[in-house]
Amino acid sequence: MNKMTKIALLTSSLFFANSVVAQAAPVKIAVLMYGMKAEFVQLMEKAAKEHPAVKSGDVQLTMYDGRYDPMVQNNQAETAIQTHADAIIINPMDYEANIDVVTMANEAKIPVIVTNARLNTYKMTSEVVSDDVLGGYLEAKSVLKKMNCKGNVVIIEGPKGGSGEIQRGHGNDKAIAECVAGNIKVLERKTANWSRAEALPLMENWLQKHKGQINGVIAQNDEMALGAIEAIKSANLNVKDFAIAGVDGVSDAIRAVQAGEMVSILQDAHAQMQGSIDVALHAVKGDSYQPQSDIWKQYAGQMNWDGGEAKRYSVPWTEVTPQNAAQLLDARK
Repeated sequence: MNKMTKIALLTSSLFFANSVVAQAAPVKIAVLMYGMKAEFVQLMEKAAKEHPAVKSGDVQLTMYDGRYDPMVQNNQAETAIQTHADAIIINPMDYEANIDVVTMANEAKIPVIVTNARLNTYKMTSEVVSDDVLGGYLEAKSVLKKMNCKGNVVIIEGPKGGSGEIQRGHGNDKAIAECVAGNIKVLERKTANWSRAEALPLMENWLQKHKGQINGVIAQNDEMALGAIEAIKSANLNVKDFAIAGVDGVSDAIRAVQAGEMVSILQDAHAQMQGSIDVALHAVKGDSYQPQSDIWKQYAGQMNWDGGEAKRYSVPWTEVTPQNAAQLLDARK
């Protein structure tokens, strides 16, 4: 073998080795969560870390805590772009203000997937969400069914301006409108910002202001429903005398369902996040990418992969019942 042949082989080997290294580089995905305090968001974070591509090292995740501030999320999107994220997943705080994240990602030619909450734009790569109008409708319907469409309700809302508050509110109103006009009265309607701690004093005040008049509590998430339950118990009232519902299927709410204290409509945090990662990976890698999460089999026929090209993936809702509660809790161990 002459000198020139050896040099050519060495050069070829180095090129091949560099190509392998380049191919092995993990896909960098920035995940912008609106906040990290609530259990539901923590379930999403857990699901992200358990995605097969993350566990294998094929994906490098960077999780951002938006601290319940849309401007913080917008700034974090700038950071993700500057640090050369290959894709961005955002769980947005604000329906309007966080459109900037989509705009910035599009300008940087970075795929952006919206998950859990929604944005007032269709310029994202895709969204993996649940139908919040339907979720709000289902929870309100359960409350009104227990009340036989007669009596007084209070509505504890999510953060004003968020898609959850807007769309679940539409669903609440739709269910109320289906009762005979005038048979249901909404005594109070106010935000507790998804917070159990904020819902407790709010409900305490309403119980004092409307003594003996509140029959139902429509809380736009489980944490706020649980805060209302604490307030009712603190007032030495029987929780089972009230019709109460929330949305999310957090662990304490599932236990409250088992105790007969409330209804919860489960929003699948695992499916929303793992689905978002699969869609993001398809956007980065192209049609050769095949989804790795088990959620596509779980929801086959209800939510299909569609080649990773769908503009919107709608994760189904599941009502938590005494029959499925234990199984749902066991899945989180």
